[in-house]
Parts: sequence; C-alpha cells; structure tokens
Amino acid sequence: MILAFAPGIAHAQPVEAELHKPSAWPDRVVLTWRGDPARSQAVTWRTDVSVRDAVAEIAPADGGRAFLAKIASHKAVTTLLSTDLGEAHYHAVNFQDLVPGTQYAYRVGDGVRFSEWHHFRTASAKPEPFTFLYFGDAQHEIRSLWSRLVREAYAHAPRARFTLHAGDLINIAGSDSEWGEWHQAAGFINARIPVLPSPGNHEFSGFGAKEESGVTAHWKAQFALPANGPVGLEHCVYYLDIQGARIVCLNSNEKRAEQAAWLDRVLADNPNRWTIVTFHHPVMSSAFSRDNTDLRKRWLPILDKHRVDLVLQGHDHSYARSGLDGFRDAGGRGTVFVVSVSGPGFYKVDQLGWMRRWGEGKQLFQAITIDGDRLHYEARSATGELHDSFDLTKQPEGKMNVLEDGPAAPESKTSPQNPSSNWVPVLAVLGLVIVLVLMRVRRI
Repeated sequence: MILAFAPGIAHAQPVEAELHKPSAWPDRVVLTWRGDPARSQAVTWRTDVSVRDAVAEIAPADGGRAFLAKIASHKAVTTLLSTDLGEAHYHAVNFQDLVPGTQYAYRVGDGVRFSEWHHFRTASAKPEPFTFLYFGDAQHEIRSLWSRLVREAYAHAPRARFTLHAGDLINIAGSDSEWGEWHQAAGFINARIPVLPSPGNHEFSGFGAKEESGVTAHWKAQFALPANGPVGLEHCVYYLDIQGARIVCLNSNEKRAEQAAWLDRVLADNPNRWTIVTFHHPVMSSAFSRDNTDLRKRWLPILDKHRVDLVLQGHDHSYARSGLDGFRDAGGRGTVFVVSVSGPGFYKVDQLGWMRRWGEGKQLFQAITIDGDRLHYEARSATGELHDSFDLTKQPEGKMNVLEDGPAAPESKTSPQNPSSNWVPVLAVLGLVIVLVLMRVRRI
C-alpha cells in the first residue's frame, strides 16, 4: 500500500531530521487493538524502505527462556509512507486467537534485526477490575516536557490496560519529527500498554499526507484500530468492549451528524455496565470563547439519552470537571465531563456554571479505575501530586450514578454548580450592548 504526500516540503531541522529518520532497525513500536482485547492484539512499527518482509514473533511468556521454543511467526502487512523526512515502511500484525488473561512475549523485525522482547497481557473475557490512563493534548515540546508526564503516569499505573489520548498528540499533522518525538517520549510504554487515540484538529492541520477524511496519513499507518466506525471514518471513529466497559472514540473534527447516528446505535446496543466516550473538542468547554455549540447540539442529547458515565475531552489546554448535572441548561442526565491537558501548552479558564473543579497552568494525566459498581478517578500532575479526584457509584437500573468528590489540590478550585452562571458571560455582553445603544440614542 502506498500513501500519497505533499512533495518538496522540508519542515524538520537538520538535527531533528537526523534523530528521527528511519533505519533497518524497528522503532516506533505501538500496541493497539483491531478486535477483541481478550483474544487479539495489534502491533505496528517502522523501518526504512530496505525492510520489505517484516515479521512479528509471539509466544506465551514465562519467567525463563522456555518461551523461545514456542515462538510463532506472523508476516506483517507493510505500508509505504512518504514524509518530510523521506520514505519509510510501516508494518502491522494483528495477533489473533489469543487466550484471555494471558501474558505474551513478542518482538518485531525482519528476521535478522529485531526489537527487544516486549510483554503484554490480554484482557479478561469477563468483567474484572482494571485501570487506564487518559491524556489530553500533548502537542507541544513533546520530547522535552510531555515525556516526563507520560513516564510519571506509567510509574503511577504500570499495569494500566490502555492509554487513551483525546487528540492533538502532535502540533503539525505531517511533521515526521513531531511524530518521532511522540514515540520517543513514551518509548517502551507504547510497546507494552495498548494505545487508544482520537484525532484532534492538529492531526488534520499543516502539511503532509492525508487520508480521504482529511486526517494525516501517519494516523492509519501507525495505529491499527477497530474498523467498526461509520463508512468513511474507519480508524478515526470506533469502539471496543473491555472487561465490562464500552470505550467509544469519536472524531469531533468532521461529519458530526453521521457520527451522531452511529453513536446512538452503538450506545443503544451496549451490554456493558460502564460507558466512556472520548473525543477532542469539548461538548463542555472551559472557556466561553471556545464554546462548541454545534457539537453540543448534535452529541449531548445522545450522551444524555444513554446516560454515558464519563466523557473525556481535550483541546482547551486547561482542566475542568463537571459534577453529575453537566451542562444544566441542556438537561444533564448524570454524566461527568472532563477537559484536560497533558502537554506544556496552557490556556486560561473561565469560571462557567458546569464546572465542579477546574485549574490551569499544569500538565495532568488521569488514572481511572473501574471495579464492579465503582469508578475511581484521579487527576495528577507531572510530578505525581493529586490535582482532583472523585468516585462514581452505580445504582439500581434506571437511577442516576452517585458522585462523591474526593481530595484535591488547593489550586483545583471547587464550586457548587450554579446553572445561572452559564449565562453570566452572555448577560454581560448583552448589558454592554444595551449601554452602547442607549448612549447612541442619547447622542442622536
């Protein structure tokens, strides 16, 4: 497979180009899922174009060397990607027919040059407790500053089932050096813990190869994702079920109406106890000037209708978290909405009525644990300090979850939700308009 690109564009500085160019040795190893997390595991990696016949080897892991006698080899599907750093081959293998709840060892290469052996564990085939990590926008100074955040998150939850990224992983969609920074910052973590990404607007902006939907061609080349989304949005919109939870990843950049119909169907036919939805642009923004009214109009009624438990968003480069009432003037149904940022680029926060806790100027990751009828949430800084926390508890069928706020940092501001405060910025603007009109009338 060959992906098109915009020729003649040189973005990377010479030093960066040298650092991030491909070689015959495998790099940028990323685990994802294309199918059932209990019985399959996908992996992608990169080499230069000299590697044409790539393979991935796998065996049930053990504490010694005995697993080496049980290796199965799988031929990779290879994609040619042309970038601002030149051409590279991306290779993908989808391991199938795996045993649930089992640790496996795997490595990738060309038969001669291999990566180190990595481990992953398949999910359980039934509901069991698990933790996952959630990251808002990385985007800026990824190698130098986002690296410390993602590594602190791994140190906090090394057995996390997956990492969830709410878009803007990088700043310029087609910059191979920026993608190199993102892979280098996470390092072996991506090779050990599967990645569930949603695209942000910066996966669509700038130069470089693009798919028909507009997302950078880097996306499909390096993330092997479930192809169960709406037609034309495969690999950007998808869902998967894992240990009693349905995780739904949307693309808030385009075709929102088509996704609304798909989302309604996916949530209506959902056998799981917990439902978590993620996308980039917030339904609930942390700044009045960044309000997304069209998105809220199309998606919020569906989220309310199906009583989604938790919505995880990015884009606003700040932190804000709702209580159970959400955006009250739109009619909440017990969903907790979160906006967060994991990178070092920050925006100011407005105090809006939907916010229960908020903050700015801090890189954050979130560790979320589901255990039976309880969901425990923690937002922590790049140095590990607790910023915000809460517990959600499931009630008998048809009743709203119970939310209990937990400890928080002093700067994680807390307020009782006041629906009228959603209108404060609007009323202020209207008041100013009225004053100006009256002054004009008096002059006349």
